[in-house]
Amino acid sequence: MRKALLFLAFVVCGTAFAQQTQSKVYCEIVGTSKMFSKKLTIEVDFGQESTLFSRETLVDENGKPIVFNSMVDAMNYMGTLGWEFEQAYVVTVDSGSSATNVYHWLLSRYVSQGEDFSLTTRPQFRKDAKGQDTIPAE
Repeated sequence: MRKALLFLAFVVCGTAFAQQTQSKVYCEIVGTSKMFSKKLTIEVDFGQESTLFSRETLVDENGKPIVFNSMVDAMNYMGTLGWEFEQAYVVTVDSGSSATNVYHWLLSRYVSQGEDFSLTTRPQFRKDAKGQDTIPAE
């Protein structure tokens, strides 16, 4: 009888853990060279709605932009949030007299259904401050 109860307990616990499905989500760090500077303007795209004039820079809990010194600095920050490097590529944009490199780094992370991405952009911070809903995780 004890063996049957023990077996039943393992089956119930196993199915409880199996129901937590995770999906892989992606994010792209985009770094654009600043004029007359070695630093980059870093923006993050994780599929959120954006407008022509909204800048998708990451902000801290106070709404202040997080400034990164390089793409590696941004990747180290994202790594602390559980994001992993997938792929990188560079696009050179020719603007007449000069060319600008735009760096694209693709990252991924596994999230449970309903889990937050752990990223807050300036437009999202403003929405949250107004009491609107947060971006739902996929």
